[in-house]
Amino acid sequence: MPKIDVSFILLSVLCLIVGIAMGIVMGAAHDFTFTPVHAHLNLLGWTSLALFGLVYKSYPALKNSWLANTHLILSGSTAVIFPVGIYVSIAHQNPALAIAASFVALAGILVFFANLVRVFFFAEKATPTAEEALA
Repeated sequence: MPKIDVSFILLSVLCLIVGIAMGIVMGAAHDFTFTPVHAHLNLLGWTSLALFGLVYKSYPALKNSWLANTHLILSGSTAVIFPVGIYVSIAHQNPALAIAASFVALAGILVFFANLVRVFFFAEKATPTAEEALA
């Protein structure tokens, strides 16, 4: 499996490609019925996943836990499933998938938060900082 940071970034770019293509099609047709789908694909897909990837790249210790893989599965799948759920909600007046996906999105964010707390407050430091060494 590719690195977590790379996986997040690649998936984010795929979402951006689909989101931009969708925006072009909507603009060409002058039909903006599915603007919320486009917006959520770009926000949850491109923006959130890219930021997650950059955070994992900036803080490599975040990758050293099952939480990272769980986060990728939850947030990566939600970035695709949530916009589909919004489409189904708009096109077929059935919001069940969008509602379920919103809870999965929340779970992904909570797992990410737990991983951040684990690393920033509870992880063992491999080497002391200069200030700690002098103390």
